[in-house]
Amino acid sequence: MSKSRLLLLLLIGGIVAMFILPEFMKNDPLLVSLTRRLQSPSGEHWLGTDGLGRDLLSRLVYGGRNTVGTSLLILILSLSIGIPAGVLAGYVGKGIDRLFMRVSDSFLAFPDYMIAIVLTGLLGPGVVNLMIAIVLVKWVAYARLVRSSLIAEKEKDYIYSARLSGVPTIQLVIRHLLPAAFREIVVVATLDLGKIILMIVALSYIGLGLQPPTPEWGAMLNEGRAYFHSSPLAMVIPGVAIVLFVLLSNLIGDRLRDRLELLPRGK
Repeated sequence: MSKSRLLLLLLIGGIVAMFILPEFMKNDPLLVSLTRRLQSPSGEHWLGTDGLGRDLLSRLVYGGRNTVGTSLLILILSLSIGIPAGVLAGYVGKGIDRLFMRVSDSFLAFPDYMIAIVLTGLLGPGVVNLMIAIVLVKWVAYARLVRSSLIAEKEKDYIYSARLSGVPTIQLVIRHLLPAAFREIVVVATLDLGKIILMIVALSYIGLGLQPPTPEWGAMLNEGRAYFHSSPLAMVIPGVAIVLFVLLSNLIGDRLRDRLELLPRGK
């Protein structure tokens, strides 16, 4: 088995585990027990407990489902908005393309994190507002990627031949133009998964994301910060989970980019 497939299986396995394991957890991640606060790992609490006596393993798994699940949903929404916008700008062009470029340039003028923090601050804390803010930041990259690919591809001879043959526009875009951008979209989306996770974690850490007592890795980092010297596991455990997921997504993205660059265009 190649390293790329192994990394992909690890990432998929981790994501699947985040959605399946909560159904088998015996400890309630929201159950507060001050008599059991900051306990070391034991047979009852495999990773110990946090500052409110809640089971760290349960909160880690449920928090992973919230963090990674929200990241995947944001990624899907960003693709759903960015790809059609890029098709309109790249294929139709003219006024739509000029308008798109002005809008995208305004988003790219500032760092992603700054825009996300400002938007979330204006909309207010909460998972829905968090998703809206990050989607508004992320769709631009996919739209520009699709736009640039379509502009280059639609001038080729086989596209002119397809038009002269009466191929419908929708079929032309779906069967010929979009596949040319597919490789780049896959690579950027894989790399973006880690970036989105970090963005969710960062916003939740400062209180603009998922709200307590909902388990979430960024919120768990913030909650464990006060007990770092007396009980470092409360902060180390979610930190390690974040690093592993982001590292896996980046490694897979890098390997996909290297492999896909070796393939001929259109394969």
